[in-house]
Amino acid sequence: MKKPFVTLEKLQEIVNEYPTPLHIYDEKGIRENARALYKAFSWNPGFKEYFAVKATPTPHILKLLQEEGCGVDCSSLTELMMAQRCGFAGEEIMFSSNDTPAEEFELAEKLGAIINLDDITHVDFLKDTLGYIPKKISCRYNPGGTFSLGESKEGFQVMDTPGDAKYGMTRDQMAEAFRRLKELGAEEFGIHAFLASNTISNDYYPALAAILFRLAVEMKEETGCHITFINLSGGVGVPYRPEQPANDIAVIGEGVRKAYEEILVPAGMGDVSICTELGRFMLAPYGHLVTRVLHEKRIYKHYIGVDACAANLMRPSMYGAYHHITVMGKEDAPCDHMYDVTGSLCENSDKFAIDRMLPEIDIGDLLVIHDTGAHGHAMGYQYNGRLRSAEVLLREDGSTLLMRRAETPEDYFSTVIWD
Repeated sequence: MKKPFVTLEKLQEIVNEYPTPLHIYDEKGIRENARALYKAFSWNPGFKEYFAVKATPTPHILKLLQEEGCGVDCSSLTELMMAQRCGFAGEEIMFSSNDTPAEEFELAEKLGAIINLDDITHVDFLKDTLGYIPKKISCRYNPGGTFSLGESKEGFQVMDTPGDAKYGMTRDQMAEAFRRLKELGAEEFGIHAFLASNTISNDYYPALAAILFRLAVEMKEETGCHITFINLSGGVGVPYRPEQPANDIAVIGEGVRKAYEEILVPAGMGDVSICTELGRFMLAPYGHLVTRVLHEKRIYKHYIGVDACAANLMRPSMYGAYHHITVMGKEDAPCDHMYDVTGSLCENSDKFAIDRMLPEIDIGDLLVIHDTGAHGHAMGYQYNGRLRSAEVLLREDGSTLLMRRAETPEDYFSTVIWD
């Protein structure tokens, strides 16, 4: 059973200061997880985690991760600007984007970021934009087809279809891009790929690593390019459902090490640095959406209406994603009532849970919706004039820090031209 990282008593104290709905984050858990990741990859001297800013674009969170040795992976102009304002610079920034405007490449280069090219046409586009090619550059690979591990050791199948994804270059395009980049002055090369999302398997990263390590050896032999880093991107998931096993990052790191020593080291490539771009794994379990029960409705189904909505957490509405719910103060009560937990948007998909067995819920109860630390507040929007909520950090010493205030109607109207 999933347990909140905050007690009912502490939560009541917090919501008295910061009204619901709100997103709250666990500093202790975030720091411990970052340290576990670095320990798992400590065998690789050049290892670097580039946290995926899109998952949680909250400056204080980014600074916290920077203190733990992380860089940032940016995919837009404003994410680059946020990284700069948070104090990231140079190779602490990875810029991985697609359909990229020239101004974004210009800012990435100005900041000294490592640019990761998504398409072969971007080679000459970047050259024309900057007037030159940076000496250190990366290319994104898409192997096409279907990626599958079959049944993993944990019993959950990992499968995705890279061939349907808009990202990356084909095998032949990778070789052509490397040759062209080298011709234009690039000296250090990186390889990046993302094959599957939210994998609950310790086998995914090692399998991906083996694919990229073999590709790196081939690229070196075919193009003569000096490959200095390989970016395993994201894809390591979290157990949203209580019955799912959690990934073991130590086991994952060891699996990547074995592939590294079996493939890269014999090829004389034992100096290659490993990078990751984990967003969900780094943050999701360490965020809760806290919401209060406002209404109870009985028609053809039994509905519980809360003061949060899909504007605060889009994943259930958009993907049908499962997020566990704890009724605070009733953690040990039997789950003998079936509810749909709903928000207030004028959309029937605005439901945090459908036919969910929960303890009996009363008006005024506080609900914790789990695993919202990544792709939670970040995906918020303002449909129906609903406003994005506050973000609060629960510090290691038990104090709280308001990291982002709740929006107001004045914020909503701030871009309107009335006349």
